[in-house]
Amino acid sequence: MAGEGVVVPVDPFSQPGLLIKKTAVSRSWVSVDSGGQSTVLDLDKYGVMKRVEIHARDLRILDPLLSYPSAIFGREKAIVLNLEHIKAIITTEEVLLRDPFDDNVIPIVEELQRRLPPVNASSLGQGEDEDGTGVQTEDQTSESDEFPFEFRALEVALEGICSFLDARTRELETDAYPALDELTSMISSRNLDRVRKLKSAMTRLTNRVLKVRDELEQLLDDDDDMADLYLSRKLSFASSPSNDGADLTWSPASPTIESKISRASRATPFSTHGDNDVEELEMLLEAYFMQIEATSNKLTTLREYIDDTEDYINIQLDNHRNQLIQLELFLLSGTVSLSVYSLVAAIFGMNIPYPWNHNHGYVFKWVVILAGILSASVFMSITTYSRHKGLVGS
Repeated sequence: MAGEGVVVPVDPFSQPGLLIKKTAVSRSWVSVDSGGQSTVLDLDKYGVMKRVEIHARDLRILDPLLSYPSAIFGREKAIVLNLEHIKAIITTEEVLLRDPFDDNVIPIVEELQRRLPPVNASSLGQGEDEDGTGVQTEDQTSESDEFPFEFRALEVALEGICSFLDARTRELETDAYPALDELTSMISSRNLDRVRKLKSAMTRLTNRVLKVRDELEQLLDDDDDMADLYLSRKLSFASSPSNDGADLTWSPASPTIESKISRASRATPFSTHGDNDVEELEMLLEAYFMQIEATSNKLTTLREYIDDTEDYINIQLDNHRNQLIQLELFLLSGTVSLSVYSLVAAIFGMNIPYPWNHNHGYVFKWVVILAGILSASVFMSITTYSRHKGLVGS
């Protein structure tokens, strides 16, 4: 297949049988050229700087040992890309990816091998449309002439990071919603700890998504930054000394494959551009900004669901707390009532002679009855007052 790339080994570690032995180290890079050919390289930072002509400060952005936020920078002859695990340098001829043996980077390399090679003119002539007439549609041919090499590589990176974050979000949703429903049905230490871990994972994932979204939004807000990403245009301008700085006419080095830009936006040809015309790149970035925004909205909805669940749990806990307070109030009221009864018994139990205590046996019965009535009256008074003040439920 013409669109498939082949890995070209440059050292023994790049053999498939030794892939497990080769660990991802900071000196490992993979180069994917415009033909889809991949080459595993072992370069230090000086070798990379010499190969793609960037500064050391730009290379530090791609250092996995340093915590740099997501960034997309346009330099004179390269695009420096730092999006989570995708750390790449894009030129007009090749893409350099760090840590080619990482599990998250391997799919990106395979996608670059599939989508970067130019489409053969012969295969274009032999392509068949939906009706089997063997004629290429206008949308297909215009699509193949739309983006230069660096934008097709950038599109693969953006699609990879957006798909990666969206997959992590779906996994989190799959685990979070059942855990939250289980917590509402039964509040236990196990369920609370499970939700706590899920909330921490959601917070970390939200921060990662927001970093990518903010970088795309910042890039979309600045036309000059987007213009810096037109490497082919700058190269064409530099190689044309007779250019007067007006409209710049150029053709991309290789045709592109399928793009996520709407077909309506393809009506504008890519062959003629002003120096500050960034419409095509703007539409590309907007497409993935909307995708990362949708992922951010999913996480926002999940956060709101967690907040609602926490509010529901707090209401339940407050209700249980109020019930305990009511029980404590009733017990306290009963204790006060019995203390009145005990006071009467203590008074009559003292070893003091009373003149009316002799030959008046009926007095004991009345004392007991009146003390019980007094205790019950105290208890009813306390409970009635508490209900009147709203301290207990009716």
